[in-house]
Amino acid sequence: MKMKRVFSGIQPTGILTLGNYLGAMKQWVALQETHDCFYCVVNLHAMTVMPDAEELRENTLSVAAMLVAAGLDPDKVTLFVQSDVAEHAELGWLLQCMATFGELSRMTQFKEKSREKEVITGGLFSYPALMAADILLYNTHLVPVGEDQRQHLELTRDIAQRFNNRYGGLFTLPEPFIPEVGGRIMSLDDPEKKMSKSNPNPNSYIGLLDPPDTIRQKIMRAVTDSGREIYYDPENKGAVSNLLTIYSLCSGKTIEALEKDYEGRGYGEFKKDLAEVVVECLKPIQARYNELKESGNINEILKKGAGKARAVAAPMMDKVRELMGLKV
Repeated sequence: MKMKRVFSGIQPTGILTLGNYLGAMKQWVALQETHDCFYCVVNLHAMTVMPDAEELRENTLSVAAMLVAAGLDPDKVTLFVQSDVAEHAELGWLLQCMATFGELSRMTQFKEKSREKEVITGGLFSYPALMAADILLYNTHLVPVGEDQRQHLELTRDIAQRFNNRYGGLFTLPEPFIPEVGGRIMSLDDPEKKMSKSNPNPNSYIGLLDPPDTIRQKIMRAVTDSGREIYYDPENKGAVSNLLTIYSLCSGKTIEALEKDYEGRGYGEFKKDLAEVVVECLKPIQARYNELKESGNINEILKKGAGKARAVAAPMMDKVRELMGLKV
């Protein structure tokens, strides 16, 4: 039986957090054993904030190295940089022409991000069409997404269906893959907000390259809830529930087992143990990352991955041009 294809992308915008690892990267690693996976550093999406050129280049290599350090096997997955496959930009423009102004203006992420910025670029407005191109180029079946990206995937399906109805049934309609646990790791200083490197408070997130003592300090400063009991209840004990999720995903222990382990024990002891679990979880990832960066092997991995991606994207783009009347 042919394996289903997975596509997902990550922006090269600086620090990757424990939330990125537990909420996305860990799932990517698991999926490589059972699916045909295409994973992309989406540097064209990063252009919406007009990044510094050298910083973008360095971040792109760093993010790719971190993905491999986290467990992605270049022999099992296709790992590449978006701009190395020109078909992404070409199909992105064509799908932008098929998306309506109303659809793009209703995107929740655009509304949120545009409120935060003095300058709003056209790329920020239309980037869901490029995201649709990323996915549809590879006849993707499953897209690992957080809840905050579900709306974009729904738009991708709508655009694909519109194309199929007008030009012929070319595109596969992708489905979301949202893990039950760990899909959304919350901030250490506010359990109502997603853990994010864009938070101005550095104690709100754990960076994947944070040294052990920094990790310990951040976890000991993490907010908790009223009372001393340690149990999972996202509605009433959001902060502790978030820490339990992190503990479970880093240690492999179930939340139920952790609740029993810490019955009758206080937050201080719980957080001290959690800090050591996170330190041990990230130690091999940090070592592998440093090794990859020093060796320069990541460049060769990305070059090989781009070749594999183009082998799929180029014939798909040929079919699109033919169906849309762009080949004369």
